[in-house]
Amino acid sequence: MRNVTLLLEDGTAFHGKSFGYEKPVAGEVVFNTAMMGYPESLTDPSYAGQMMVLTYPLVGNYGVPPFSIEENGIATFMESEKIHAEAIIVSDYSTDYSHWNAKESLADWLKREQVPGITGIDTRQLTKVLREHGVMMGKILFDDEPDNIPSAQYEGVNYIAKVSCKEVIHYSEGKGKKVVLVDCGVKNNIIRCLLRRGVEVIRVPWNYDFNALDFDGLFLANGPGDPDTAIDAVENIKKFLNTEKEKGNVRPCMGICMGNQLLAKAAGATIYKLKYGHRSHNQPVQQVGTNRCFITSQNHGYAVDSTTLPSDWEPLFINMNDGSNEGIRHKHFPWFSAQFHPEAASGPVDTEFLFDDFVKLL
Repeated sequence: MRNVTLLLEDGTAFHGKSFGYEKPVAGEVVFNTAMMGYPESLTDPSYAGQMMVLTYPLVGNYGVPPFSIEENGIATFMESEKIHAEAIIVSDYSTDYSHWNAKESLADWLKREQVPGITGIDTRQLTKVLREHGVMMGKILFDDEPDNIPSAQYEGVNYIAKVSCKEVIHYSEGKGKKVVLVDCGVKNNIIRCLLRRGVEVIRVPWNYDFNALDFDGLFLANGPGDPDTAIDAVENIKKFLNTEKEKGNVRPCMGICMGNQLLAKAAGATIYKLKYGHRSHNQPVQQVGTNRCFITSQNHGYAVDSTTLPSDWEPLFINMNDGSNEGIRHKHFPWFSAQFHPEAASGPVDTEFLFDDFVKLL
């Protein structure tokens, strides 16, 4: 294990050891307070461009499941086709692992996919720094290569274009109502949740003009980075909303995470960056107008400014920790979204009913 230094943009340095692929790397440093789920988090495209800090101290003890592919082309146990995070930063990496479904260690997986991992970092102190200052850029430097200094930019980079599919993909073709899924970096479990409900999924690139297609409903997926960079996607969604308003039989639309923000932008609202984001399995969310509270999984650094929603839109969910927006809905048409991840199965799965609500509207 080579000595490494995590250097934040404010000059704060943390020293540790390398256990993954050995290369200097830079990215936005963010923290996740979940106690498990590193295979799913690492393969979540929403982490593109980011170095993931895990506050739970012991990581790697259950290894990594096989990268098997199902008949429909979706990875069985992963959220995408590869690791998207720039690096993983942990307090205590377990070299020994034990799990019925483990096929390799976390270290071996990182090395195979050429992703750095560092251990021996006080990740809770690091998280305190990020909470106080806000998320910031950082670099992983190898102490014996002082002149090999990486660089990276996060603000203003269109990471959605980097992780979106490049061509139209069909799932369960001809087997039910047709749902166009705008791929901004979609997690596999979103596709699984739709397919389990007997619909055909037409997955299109983020900037694809889907309006000419024949479909019964629109689904806006999650994704990484700044929603203000996804101009083409917003214009296509806006075109859909305006066209549907002129029709008698309006088709439904649902969004998740980035999809919530893009739907809000298409409606006319604005987005802002959170100080340190929501990345965890335990975010409490209240459904507006009810006393129902859900414990949700989240992974986002931006939020919708609810005060900028047009008069025919309203908040659907709010975060009970900081009051930020967690979803919107149209007051008259079947269009709604959630900022959290109802498809996540980290524990509570009680918000998966949103998929049922969407499919019933088709």
